[in-house]
Amino acid sequence: MNLREFRRAGHFPTLICAFLYFDVSFMVWVLIGSLGVSISAQLGFDPVTDAAKKGFMVAVPLLGGSLLRLVLGLLTDHIGARRTALLGMTLTTIPLLLGWLWASSFSEILLVGLLLGVAGASFAAALPLASRWYPPQYQGLAMGIAGAGNSGTALATFFGPVLARSLGWHAVFGLALLPLLLTLCVFAVLAKDSPQQPPPKSLRDYGVVLSYADTWWFCLLYSVTFGGFVGLASFLTIFFKDQYFPFDIKSGEIYAGYITTACVISGSFLRPIGGYLADRFGGIRMLMFLYMGAGLALLSLTSLPPLPVAVVLLFAIMGFLGMGNGSVFQLVPQRFPREIGVLTGIVGAAGGIGGFLLPNVLGTLKHTTASFAPGFAVFALMACVCVLVLWCLRPRWESEFLAATPSATPATEAILASVNASAN
Repeated sequence: MNLREFRRAGHFPTLICAFLYFDVSFMVWVLIGSLGVSISAQLGFDPVTDAAKKGFMVAVPLLGGSLLRLVLGLLTDHIGARRTALLGMTLTTIPLLLGWLWASSFSEILLVGLLLGVAGASFAAALPLASRWYPPQYQGLAMGIAGAGNSGTALATFFGPVLARSLGWHAVFGLALLPLLLTLCVFAVLAKDSPQQPPPKSLRDYGVVLSYADTWWFCLLYSVTFGGFVGLASFLTIFFKDQYFPFDIKSGEIYAGYITTACVISGSFLRPIGGYLADRFGGIRMLMFLYMGAGLALLSLTSLPPLPVAVVLLFAIMGFLGMGNGSVFQLVPQRFPREIGVLTGIVGAAGGIGGFLLPNVLGTLKHTTASFAPGFAVFALMACVCVLVLWCLRPRWESEFLAATPSATPATEAILASVNASAN
């Protein structure tokens, strides 16, 4: 591929702006999870008896992102991705200001977390903004650059605990305003909407696809892959600190953040590989392998092994889940080629709901049993359920739409999944 031709094919400044918006938004979205240890300590949470509160606290932003994703998707359709993104970044300053200057109780933190969901909904504007500028032959690189913004998770888990230890967790919310406002200014100057805009989707369009059973199966599959990835990314700092550094008050949180960052990087950068391998070997076959791999690793994690083994297992789990995200969206456009914009919004929202549920399950079962093992066992069971679902659906899907799709189409259609409305 000629990179000079690629830059001429679309609008490169808008592509970079989409990446920056996605990156800083993802960083802000999981900020409470990365600061969970410091916030819990100031609120006086007990590692066992208040584990459910911790899980709920870090999960609320994920729920907010899931609910607001559909809202931003509709706005992207009606007012354009650029205006929606500018509105999203402007609104994101509100919870950051509240977290910096106001929030000091559990209920106030929950409100801040819910409002941070607007950052998580950035998928619905950032990816269509970039994708609509590029022709099909350049969509892979364009969406790879824009989608790399999920690395913002690693920024939060790496820098959040360190800054919280030095300056206090309130100050971290204030500092997060700096990259957000800088991105907002750059975005306002350089980003442009593509002249190629698809017709707006109505609420009726969403209602129609919800009547299909396969829509719900894809929601289940994505709630485990993306939900598992973002849910663990939000919760792992608390898990590593409480499980492996419970008495290391000075540096335990920082170590937990570093280890979480390593695991998050695995899921972030292996997602495109999952889509590529699904094209090569088939989406169903690839997903069954990934769910089985994640399930076995999660079962091994239920023994709560020594820290080096746990890190290896979670690195693998996050990698499986990240590749699973790409594999799910290799299948979606083959089943719903005409409704792909609506489907990506619905399925993406289901992924956020899965991310909300996982930290709650881990925290509640930790509170009930005084161990993280049952929570990982439940997650392993869900991975096994997905394998069974795919095994049952495989004959019908292969006979109805997979076999009829030309071999070159899945890759192109999977890339174009982000062109319309909300995407993920």
